Amino acid sequence: QVHLVESGGGLVPPGGSLTLSCDFSGGLFSAYAVGWFHQVPGKERKIVAAVSKSGFGTFYTDFVKGRFTISRDNARNTASLTMNNLKLEDTGMYYCNVNNDVETVRSMNVNWYDSWGQGTQVTVSS
Repeated sequence: QVHLVESGGGLVPPGGSLTLSCDFSGGLFSAYAVGWFHQVPGKERKIVAAVSKSGFGTFYTDFVKGRFTISRDNARNTASLTMNNLKLEDTGMYYCNVNNDVETVRSMNVNWYDSWGQGTQVTVSS
């Protein structure tokens, strides 16, 4: 069974940077595309970025494009989300998950995922 562990969150001022990590186990990591998702209290979890199995294909929402970079290391079974120029609106819990391809990660209803990790909290505040 796939197991995901997110880490790297913290408290940063507006304009600051963080790099989140997603550690994968329980399967063949390179067989999956990876997505990072953002959730604030009372709102649905939403995709922010995705990376293809090879790492060469990426997707970003308009809000994070140019500020966030998603990457992966298939040898280490990890994916990362480097977040620069953080804004107050980036505050929330961040989760990673995997799926067949970038398009599915981007578009699939988040409620259809079998399981999620515990997430990591990002707080942007002055």
